[in-house]
Amino acid sequence: MRVLDLHRWDVSTSEARELQRDLASKVVRSRCLHSAPRLIAGTDMSVDRINGRARAAAVVLEFPSLAIVEVRTTEGPLSWPYVPGLLSFREAPLVLEALSMLHTEPELVLVDGQGIAHPRRFGLASHIGVFVDTPTIGCAKSLLCGEYSPVGDQQGEMSEVVHHGAVVGVALRTRTSVKPVFVSIGHKVDLAAAIEWVLHCCRGYRLPEPTRLAHQASNGMLATS
Repeated sequence: MRVLDLHRWDVSTSEARELQRDLASKVVRSRCLHSAPRLIAGTDMSVDRINGRARAAAVVLEFPSLAIVEVRTTEGPLSWPYVPGLLSFREAPLVLEALSMLHTEPELVLVDGQGIAHPRRFGLASHIGVFVDTPTIGCAKSLLCGEYSPVGDQQGEMSEVVHHGAVVGVALRTRTSVKPVFVSIGHKVDLAAAIEWVLHCCRGYRLPEPTRLAHQASNGMLATS
């Protein structure tokens, strides 16, 4: 998969925030995928805090069967500490490296992280999307910014996440009576499409299959193929 070289990663925190503000203007918030994708990828990264290393994974699934097509992982040192709002500078380099190793070309990427549901409207899913110039969706396990009303207990029910008066995503119930996930636009999708594809990719678990399997791969529980 082709990855663009838009900026260097060895920057200060103030430079990183400025890059996010600048690159947020490149995010396309409209639907660019007008038919069902043939291949959907998921990404995730696990961290070994003791040794200061991480493993990123990219898993490609066939749609609609969600059968595994390809699994790629890569490992490397962590060059960034955990800084709220700057997760992409910690995770994106390795995630992009894993995506660059793919022999197949996914038409949609689900990222374990925020898209525009971010203080500067440029979370990990948006950062990845702009670098690979491919539709991406942020599907995070926790809320980074904004507020939402209680979500109904049934699968498919949702509540808008609002930050500074703008709708930036939704809290989406992907499994009945299980905690919601937080879905937002990454790049080249609208919010309705993001919700639609996350639900299409769920198979009885809280997390959609692409990111669930990428999580397994990043933790060494799914073999590279």
